[in-house]
Amino acid sequence: MNRIHQYVNATETQTQDQPTTTTAADEPVVAPPAQDIELLDAYSRAVIDVVKAVGPSVVNIEVFGVDPRDPQKTERRRGAGSGFVFTPDGFILTNSHVVTGATRIEITLANGDRHGARIIGNDPDTDLAVIRTDAVAGLVPATFGDSAALQVGQLVIAIGNPLGFQATVTAGVVSATGRSFRSQTGRLIDNLIQTDAALNPGNSGGPLVDSHGRVIGVNTAVIMGTQGLCFASPANTAKYVAALLIKDGHVTRGYIGVAGQNVPLHRKLVRHYDLLQEHGVLVTGVEPASPASRGGLEDGDLIIRFDDHPVEGVDDLHRLLTGDAIGREVKLTVLRRVEKLELSICRRSLGGKS
Repeated sequence: MNRIHQYVNATETQTQDQPTTTTAADEPVVAPPAQDIELLDAYSRAVIDVVKAVGPSVVNIEVFGVDPRDPQKTERRRGAGSGFVFTPDGFILTNSHVVTGATRIEITLANGDRHGARIIGNDPDTDLAVIRTDAVAGLVPATFGDSAALQVGQLVIAIGNPLGFQATVTAGVVSATGRSFRSQTGRLIDNLIQTDAALNPGNSGGPLVDSHGRVIGVNTAVIMGTQGLCFASPANTAKYVAALLIKDGHVTRGYIGVAGQNVPLHRKLVRHYDLLQEHGVLVTGVEPASPASRGGLEDGDLIIRFDDHPVEGVDDLHRLLTGDAIGREVKLTVLRRVEKLELSICRRSLGGKS
């Protein structure tokens, strides 16, 4: 009996000192410290608040089309994806590969209402497209954030409709920025966001959101057969492309034939050349026989200016490669090791390539 009292007293003392739970084998397990529980609760609240804010903006997209090999030309459901409302008058952003070839598009809002939609503009080279629905009642537009401010390790939340499961939420972190991925047209899409927030077929076109509920990316690709290798087009690119698609229905680009990524400039170079910028574009590839190759651009060069415009990132270069300079000679200012060079390149248009 004394041994039983000793055991009970010891257990009560331990319980007062530290909360425990009991396993099937009656082994005491120490509960997480209170501060850890508070952190987990704060994480959960952040995700919950983001879903409440952005979830109503996310739509399920069903695409119908005709198989060109079908002699009967019967319209069939060809696939599905995600998108999100970004204006109060019915414009929706999604992926190009979700809607390409569609003869009819239907969307389902977060409240379950179904409406028709039509393609406004399509840009396969960035895998972005804008569609529009005329049913504007109850639409909740999402807010864009600044993707240039993203940091590796930052919390992100993906919302979409993978495999038809509507309004699915996954969370992760920004694994890397400045990644490159080849689009279905063969063009290299630069400056992508890499995340480990789980994506599956059907997530394409859905928003990647930061902890403040701002869209910082458009989910675009997952490498099948891997885990945690998912990619999103940055919001700054999406905003620029969407504006052109709404205006013209397409994006006209100049082509110089380089692949690049954003990098910081060494402080000594910034001071030595009295530069007003701290970032540039590192050339990671030059296509043979391209304007860049003929102009003398090399792998490892750092592009810092395009004519009189500073280039601090791939988004800057993309903007400068659209517009009225197609066909004329432009000057690229580059840093090659410690030398500053000016190269003359004649950009041309190649079916929207850049």
